[in-house]
Amino acid sequence: HVQLVESGGGSVQAGGSLRLSCAASGVQVTTNCMGWFRQAPGKEREGVAAMDPAYGRTFYADSVKGRFTISRDNAKNTMYLQMNNLNPEDTAMYYCAAGSGNCGLSDSWYNDWGQGTQVTVS
Repeated sequence: HVQLVESGGGSVQAGGSLRLSCAASGVQVTTNCMGWFRQAPGKEREGVAAMDPAYGRTFYADSVKGRFTISRDNAKNTMYLQMNNLNPEDTAMYYCAAGSGNCGLSDSWYNDWGQGTQVTVS
């Protein structure tokens, strides 16, 4: 049984930072493709960042490149998203996801999803 639990969301002012966490069970951050997605009201879900352990690759949306960093702690089986220099356009519900096939920013490649954590930037 796969469980993905996000935490770390909140409300911050523009220019501030947050670090999101995704505690995983039933999947391994060392072997599974792991990604972060977000969805704002009235908008489609979009891929933000992902990590491919098979090839050591990371993926970032152009809108967050240079500001967000995806990482993992193998011992804790936890994935993180460090978000710096936040702006109001980053406001969304952020979701952690895990997949076992292709890896990248397409949500169709992910099988399991967390419940989401809200990020609000004003």
